[in-house]
Amino acid sequence: MFYEAHDSRFQRFVMFNAPVKKLATGFDWAEGPVWFGDAGCLLFSDIPNNRIMRWSPDGLTTFRQPSDYANGHTRDLHGRLISCQHGSRSVTRTEHDGSITTIADSYHGKRLNSPNDVIVKSDGSIWFTDPHYGIMTNYEGFKADEELPRHVYRIDPDGSIDAVITDMNCPNGLAFSPDESLLYVADTGRMYSDDPQHIRVFDMASGRPKNSRIFHTISPGCADGIRCDSDGNLWSSAGDGVHCIAPDGTLLGRILIPEIVSNICFGGRAKHQLFITATTSLYSVILNRKGAQWP
Repeated sequence: MFYEAHDSRFQRFVMFNAPVKKLATGFDWAEGPVWFGDAGCLLFSDIPNNRIMRWSPDGLTTFRQPSDYANGHTRDLHGRLISCQHGSRSVTRTEHDGSITTIADSYHGKRLNSPNDVIVKSDGSIWFTDPHYGIMTNYEGFKADEELPRHVYRIDPDGSIDAVITDMNCPNGLAFSPDESLLYVADTGRMYSDDPQHIRVFDMASGRPKNSRIFHTISPGCADGIRCDSDGNLWSSAGDGVHCIAPDGTLLGRILIPEIVSNICFGGRAKHQLFITATTSLYSVILNRKGAQWP
C-alpha cells in the first residue's frame, strides 16, 4: 500500500487508484523541487553533485551545473527562479535572460551560513532559512565556520534584509498558510546534536511572525520540506514518506516512500500533483488536493 490513513478525512485527500510513481533516480541527495507551470517542468537540486535538474514528461535533463550547490528553490511574483545556494552562501534570482543576481549573502556585515529553503509572500517579500548544514562538511558545499546564528530572514521588495525568527536551533523548511495568517517553520536541530526536532507555527502580525508554538512533531525522522494545500492542511517530508497534518496539528495520514523524503511541492496542470524528492530519487503522486503555494 502507498497510503496509511490515521483519520477518516485523509481518505478524501488521496486517490487510492493513483500510484506513487518514481520519475527519476540516480541522485545523491535530491532536494528543493519547484514547479514551472508555464514551462510544464519541475526543477530540483542534486546537491552533492552540484547541479539543478529539470524533469518534464519528456524526460530528465540538467538545467544548471555547476549550481553553487543549490538547495531550495521557489519562484517570485514575476516567475523568476529564487534559489538557496550553499556554495556561495547566498540567495539568488535567475533573471528571465538567464543571468543570476545575488539578492542576499550577508547580514550586518557577516556572511550567511548556508541558505536552505525559501518561499515568497504575496507582497513580494522573500523568506528563507539559514541553518549550517551546507558548511558543516564538504559534502553539500564547502566546510567553513559559522559567522551568524541560524535565523529565518525576510528580504523586502526594496532589497533590505531582516532576521525575523532568531530563537530556533536550525530552521529548515517553511510555508505560509493559504491566507498567510500563519507561518510554519521546521526546526531540524543542529547537526551532531540532540536538539528537539519539530514544526513550529507563528501568527503573522504586521508582517512579522509572533506567538511561536510547537505545531507537530514528525515521526519517524523529522520535518524538512513542508507545503500547505488550499484547505490549510500541512504536508511534510518524513523518514518514511510524506505526512499530512490538519490545521489543528492532527496527523491525518501518510504517503509511504521507500526512501527518506527531503522536500515536496505541488504542481501539475491543476497543482494536484505532489512532487517528492527523496534521497536518490524523484517521485510523484496525484492527490485530491490542490497546492496553496506560489506560483
